[in-house]
Amino acid sequence: MTPRPIFPPMVLAYFVTGGNRSVTMMIIPHCMLSLEALHGVVEAFITREGTDYGLHEVPLASKVAQVRHQLDAGTAVIVYDEATDSWTIQPTDQLSEPL
Repeated sequence: MTPRPIFPPMVLAYFVTGGNRSVTMMIIPHCMLSLEALHGVVEAFITREGTDYGLHEVPLASKVAQVRHQLDAGTAVIVYDEATDSWTIQPTDQLSEPL
C-alpha cells in the first residue's frame, strides 16, 4: 500500500515572521518532482557539508532511503525559501521555524 501524503499535491506557501522579518516559504510536494530530480534533491541534502549521522558510517543509499521514507510518510517536506532562494528538507513538526 502506498503511503498517503499529508499535503495535497500542490505547492503550499506559508509565511514566517520573526523580529523585523517576514518571509514566504513554499512546501514543494516531493511527488511533483520526477524520480531523477527527487533523487538529486535528496542526495544534495544528505551530502551538504555538516550533515552527520553519528559514529557509524552509513552508506549513501541507506541515507537516501531514510529521507525518502520520511518524505513518503509525510514527516518531512521540501521547503523553498523565497528570500534566500534556497531549499531544504525539513521535519513537518518544525515548519514554523525559519530555514
